Amino acid sequence: MTGADTARTVIGIIGNVISFALFASPSPTFWRIWKKRSVEEFSPDPYLATVMNCMFWIFYGLPVVHPNSTLVVTINSIGLAVELIYLTIYFVFAPNKGRLKVIGVLCLELAFMAAVVVVTLTKLHTHASRSNLVGIFCVVFGVLMYASPLTVMVITTKSVEFMPFYLSLTNFLNGLIWLTYALIQFDLYITIGNGLGAVSGAIQLILYACYYKSTPKDKEGKEKGKSSEVELASPKRLNKPTPQATAA
Repeated sequence: MTGADTARTVIGIIGNVISFALFASPSPTFWRIWKKRSVEEFSPDPYLATVMNCMFWIFYGLPVVHPNSTLVVTINSIGLAVELIYLTIYFVFAPNKGRLKVIGVLCLELAFMAAVVVVTLTKLHTHASRSNLVGIFCVVFGVLMYASPLTVMVITTKSVEFMPFYLSLTNFLNGLIWLTYALIQFDLYITIGNGLGAVSGAIQLILYACYYKSTPKDKEGKEKGKSSEVELASPKRLNKPTPQATAA
């Protein structure tokens, strides 16, 4: 094993640790749902999107698509399992409408994933062509996962009340470490997806610094603070007139 290979492996292991922290960050929200036996006004959308993102990165890292990407497979397999646990908890305590949405979207995701797998393995016969097709989907879903909280915060609320600092920080660190991993032994799709993720995380941290002091703080702060626990989901309560923001 060369020095570059060793460095890439070490950085990949660090990336796995940071990515696990990112996937685990919504756990306080789901502990709250479990205790209250209600999903309140939280949306399952970010978790459904992350499931799709993890499935594509797992497929991308398999030897039949992109060899020598074991660390990409391991962390996204863990991430997929964690997200499915979150969705199971959501499903248990959601109203019928929410349950139907989770089942419907998961079925569509599985059907789309199956179609991509079949096309990739039957129509494309080189690692390069397979990596190109699957990599494009990885970038698309990865960027959506990273950027959607930022869009909601900036356009809808101009506030960081529901943008947890530690999630923004782990977003930034996760993108940065996997960008470094990709540059050591150049991988275009890991570079693009996580480079944009690092930029998104950095913008979130800058905006957090800009809006923190101006974020409304009132007598309900303690109660609202509970909703600001590290989470990937953004509460639907943003539609209410009280100025609020989302989680990244």
